[in-house]
Amino acid sequence: MRVSTATSSRSDSRVFTVVVQGYGTAQARNAERSITVPFVRLQTVMQSISQLGGKVLSVTPCSEAPAPAAAKPAATKPATTKPAVSHADVPVNLYKPKDPFVGSVTENYSLLAEGAIGRVNHITFDLSGGDPQLHYVEGQSIGIIPDGADANGKPHKLRLYSIASTRHGDNLEGNTVSLCVRQLQYEKDGETINGVCSTFLCDIEPGAKVKITGPVGKEMLLPDDEEANVIMLATGTGIAPMRTYLRRMFEPAEREKNGWQFRGKAWLFMGVPTTANLLYDDDFNRYQAEFPDNFRYTKAISREQQNPSGGRMYIQDRVSENAEEIFTWIENPKTHVYMCGLRGMEPGIDEAMTAAAAAKGLDWAELRPQLKKAERWHVETY
Repeated sequence: MRVSTATSSRSDSRVFTVVVQGYGTAQARNAERSITVPFVRLQTVMQSISQLGGKVLSVTPCSEAPAPAAAKPAATKPATTKPAVSHADVPVNLYKPKDPFVGSVTENYSLLAEGAIGRVNHITFDLSGGDPQLHYVEGQSIGIIPDGADANGKPHKLRLYSIASTRHGDNLEGNTVSLCVRQLQYEKDGETINGVCSTFLCDIEPGAKVKITGPVGKEMLLPDDEEANVIMLATGTGIAPMRTYLRRMFEPAEREKNGWQFRGKAWLFMGVPTTANLLYDDDFNRYQAEFPDNFRYTKAISREQQNPSGGRMYIQDRVSENAEEIFTWIENPKTHVYMCGLRGMEPGIDEAMTAAAAAKGLDWAELRPQLKKAERWHVETY
């Protein structure tokens, strides 16, 4: 069913009731449900329902226009009060490209299981001996300057990588930093081209010296509130910052070390092509088993699972399945959403959130920038 909006203006104040089946959370997928939609959002919602395998049973105009959003409890906008995040204490650019810190590799190992696609390594660097000490917080990145020179004989430019360890490092001694690196490979004129810095890092041996810059970034910082709720959307090596959050929240030795006792709820959505490509999966499964009331772990494995339409299961499909519940979380002013990974994940997630917001009489296109301004919507994609 298609509803045309071609001849109407955005000032049209009509409201419609859409009765749909097979749309919503997994638990309610077989039930009929009604969605109240303002006319200006109707076409978007119809497209979303179709793409997610839902069936529209009827579309009828409401007999009366709804009360203004402020007077409707169901359409109350999520609070966007700015949270308490101490940006002033976040270290930035302690080491710059012209004068980088030289660290040494302590370990470099594959994160992938047999049969995985590509190459992804966990690499740790010793930061001891710096003046100043190269320190960082969860959600930041560092720069790596690979050895060698480019085709013009100039030193290679730095590449930024999201940090995959907490501020205390994997060894909890506060003197290391870890990265999660996928080797970039692509075809050009029938030849396989390897990414300069990613290949340098995946091949590097323990004991080797590496030029490091940074840290940089304040977009992906965790709130200070121990009772915050955190939704994490990651694809591939976009899991790096999420690992830092989850270790800080749930790793027993880290909890004891940092004095920050997380009591809120965390929900990780992880997208990969195959099960063998899941990164840090054992740790996340352990956190879910040990903290069932605080942590949920939802996987989208594109080449092994199907979405409701019979296509490949991507992270945006998992978000669509759970969009209603996710949006309920977002209505809580203590909830933050973090997205990291391939830029292509953004449109599908926006579409799912658009439909969920419309069901509550809200406009996601207006709400999302408000959440970002309040530092509750955090995105780092590439």
